[in-house]
Amino acid sequence: MSTKILSIGTAVPAARLDQPRARDFFAAQPGVSRLTARLIGAAFDQSAIDHRYSVIGQIGSGGTLFSEDGELLRAPSTGERNAVYRRAAPPLSEAAARDALERSGFDAAEITHVVTASCTGFFAPGPDYLLVKQLGIPRTAERTHIGFMGCAAAFPALRTAQAIADARPGAVVLVVCTELCSLHIRSSSDPEQIVASAVFGDGAGAAIVSSAEPKPGRPWLETGVFSTAITAEGEQDMDWTIGDSGFEMRLTAEVPRIIGREIAGVVEAMLGGADPLGDVDAWAVHPGGRSVLDRVQGGVGLPDEAMAHSRAVLRDFGNMSSATILFILQRILADETLADGARVAGLCFGPGLTVETARLTLRTADAVGEPAGTVAATPETVAEVPEPRREPV
Repeated sequence: MSTKILSIGTAVPAARLDQPRARDFFAAQPGVSRLTARLIGAAFDQSAIDHRYSVIGQIGSGGTLFSEDGELLRAPSTGERNAVYRRAAPPLSEAAARDALERSGFDAAEITHVVTASCTGFFAPGPDYLLVKQLGIPRTAERTHIGFMGCAAAFPALRTAQAIADARPGAVVLVVCTELCSLHIRSSSDPEQIVASAVFGDGAGAAIVSSAEPKPGRPWLETGVFSTAITAEGEQDMDWTIGDSGFEMRLTAEVPRIIGREIAGVVEAMLGGADPLGDVDAWAVHPGGRSVLDRVQGGVGLPDEAMAHSRAVLRDFGNMSSATILFILQRILADETLADGARVAGLCFGPGLTVETARLTLRTADAVGEPAGTVAATPETVAEVPEPRREPV
């Protein structure tokens, strides 16, 4: 029996950050020079993002965490930021998990393993523990947390779930990736921090992975080969460290250039020499930013339609770190233009510079006899969770 991604669920916070409004907020911070204001304008306007979602509230309004008046952005300590993570991450994780369970047709009582991934906050017992209690998962469920692997962590999480399902026939694994990137925004003249403020958003993605038979009428993704590659350079160009005033992202302009130079070789190895145009029907590429997608498309020679799902998720949600690729795979699951057996190739990029890859096969609802009247899943159906309370931490 093959291992399958039976369903994918997603969730975002209630507050939507419109890109022009967020741009003007950062440009208006005290001490921002004309040069910095121009850099902010360019980073936001060229991001190919319309809006993102955030647990800190609508930036530029009086209801924004880390800003008492909606105008001045404070620089909270790492502890204060992490306290918000502790409050806001569990309900977002739960919402995505419930969405995935509902789409799969499985019950929480059938879950045997929980795998979580996150790099934007820490606490213990963590979201993996709370998911068991919140969802009614058996307390004997085995839990694994994958921490601080950055934007690429979803594929290692799914790879772990695949290994569990392969080794234990009948296992049902809940995978949840939750990232609250907005907790670490800051006002800065550093071009790298400006880019981070312009592209990152919050969200959670969840998947049900199992070798069990799928419920009738539901499409799924058959898992294939996962692989990892480390680029020849990039260790100093993309990293994620913990500072006194939040986590600090280094994302230099070299990152898309390195990806552009090396991605063809990574893809060739991933596909075993197969044709990326003729032998792949759908691409799921992590949108680290618009320039990253541009470099992947150019380096592999992909047509515009191959990048459509990745660009749509970037436009509507921004870069949600590890959760983002699950939003893209959810769209592919719901893509009615793809036939049963469609071959899917996935690429994620993380600190290092690390490239995580996946080969999947789409199986449509018709393959298991879709009942008459069944409504296909819609792409980007997301559950929203309430904004966190404005309370002392």
